[in-house]
Amino acid sequence: MSDLEKPIKISPEALKEKYRIERDKRLRPDGPSQYIDPNEVFRDFDADPYVEPGFTRSAIVEETEVVVVGGGFGGLLTGARLRQQGVEDFRIIDRAGDFGGTWYWNRYPGAACDIESYIYLPLLEETGYIPTEKYAKAAEIFAYCQQLGRHFDLYDRALFQTQVSEVRWDEARGRWLVRTNHDDMLAARFLVIAGGIMHKAKLPGIPGIETFKGHSFHTSRWDYSYTGGSPTEPMDRLKDKRVGIIGTGATAVQAVPNLARDAEHLYVFQRTPSGVGERNNRPTDPEWVKSLQPGWQQRRVENFEALVSGQTVDEDLINDGWTQISGGVNFEGGGEGDDQYEMADFARMEMIRARIDAIVEDPATAEALKPWYNTMCKRPCFHDEYLQSFNRPNVTLVDTDGKGVERITAHSVVVDGIEYPVDCLIYASGFEVSTGYTRRLGFELYGRDGQALTEAWKEGAGTLHGMYAKGFPNLVMSSLIQGGTGANVVPILNEVAVQTAYTIKRAIELEARTFEPTDQAQENWLAVLFTHLTGSAKFSTECTPGFYNNEGSIGDPKMARNAPYAGGTLSYFEELKKWRENDELEGLEISK
Repeated sequence: MSDLEKPIKISPEALKEKYRIERDKRLRPDGPSQYIDPNEVFRDFDADPYVEPGFTRSAIVEETEVVVVGGGFGGLLTGARLRQQGVEDFRIIDRAGDFGGTWYWNRYPGAACDIESYIYLPLLEETGYIPTEKYAKAAEIFAYCQQLGRHFDLYDRALFQTQVSEVRWDEARGRWLVRTNHDDMLAARFLVIAGGIMHKAKLPGIPGIETFKGHSFHTSRWDYSYTGGSPTEPMDRLKDKRVGIIGTGATAVQAVPNLARDAEHLYVFQRTPSGVGERNNRPTDPEWVKSLQPGWQQRRVENFEALVSGQTVDEDLINDGWTQISGGVNFEGGGEGDDQYEMADFARMEMIRARIDAIVEDPATAEALKPWYNTMCKRPCFHDEYLQSFNRPNVTLVDTDGKGVERITAHSVVVDGIEYPVDCLIYASGFEVSTGYTRRLGFELYGRDGQALTEAWKEGAGTLHGMYAKGFPNLVMSSLIQGGTGANVVPILNEVAVQTAYTIKRAIELEARTFEPTDQAQENWLAVLFTHLTGSAKFSTECTPGFYNNEGSIGDPKMARNAPYAGGTLSYFEELKKWRENDELEGLEISK
């Protein structure tokens, strides 16, 4: 019997107490407000580093059937699905210089999808593309976004380097008036917001952060002019630099091995360690590709979603760390009354911690890298070089014991009274998730009677399916707020795009002037959300603080109304599918 096959002995009482202690260390009264906008620290943070500065063009004044805000996967899929429904008159607006969204902005070294690329990249059968490896790198994903734009002839409909400044419903015209930073005025019958779920970067509000005189940047604005190299080449200008990186989430797990390789010395500042399992990336097998049958990608997506939600299936088509999270683990301990899923999760995390002991040579460093929380309290990570990086003599883990960095000075980072001098400081601090919807979009929406969406949702959101909102006619949103969520977000974006295109096509066929949900439909959907939220809310409350539970402030009633659908991805898909099959736009009030 191998070590992995041996039963794992666990004490649920001891682990629960350990998890509680570690959670409480990290609870802060300021919750999500502990983070600040990067524009408070970095001049021109929102400027696009990948295009020539000073871009101008003539203002566009036109009427169009649909305006889609966002050119990432959400916008690309909406454009593709509109084309498939025969809706050709639309515009896609994005402030970036090309399609790609997340994969346009995030070009940090080591960036890759942490979901199998065969189910992450959408519409593979439609385009005929097969990813080159199981977990595609960022450059390949960005190139595929461009390929989608070409395949569905979306470039001619795109307005890049264009920031929406305001959208306002014009009741007399029955149109959304969309203004931009180029003085465009687009009058759209339908408005689709596909602005992404993780695109507004955030910084930790560490005292003194604005006083640092070395070089610093956020991972979503990686500065290769300073580091040298590229996403695929070593960063040769770091060989004499002391580099600090703040954050140890999914981004840092991918970036740290490259920084460890290239920097003179790397300091990794950690508040909460990630659980890091084996990734085992590998090239795509040509023989496997030859064996694929029509419908293979959708079957694979559904297989993944079933497995990660704990359903029993005949075969694990994905066979990676994600699909094994809910699988059986051989363990000893626990009593008759103990929750067996919780016991299995305890055992899985014991395996994660044992992996750290097996890889990291210094016992103190290994202990500090151990995560003490349930698997899904933070996004699970998978990597084959991250933990190994801490065996390098030029890498120092600076664990803050849950407190975070104490302060930043002109030339150093201070933790527990000790100064760590650095030449370069990199923030792997992630993106805003739970802040106001329009704050993250960067513009306000004004619906009927000039009411702002921010005002309409001041006590919490009201939607049908997380997509349609009362008082905002002909608006369709793709958002985590009351919408679908899951480990693999792209299939959710695809399902929402299908629903969006269907709704718009049906409204056109019905010669509808407007559609919007009734109050009752919104209340019914909220009841569905709350039905699923009860169990997940208890789980989130017990979790260590992070963006999954709004930094521990999950009990906020407003946040409860803004929570995503917690019944599982496949269940959310079924809700939308049944709604479409009913073919009556149920819950939407139609005016002509």
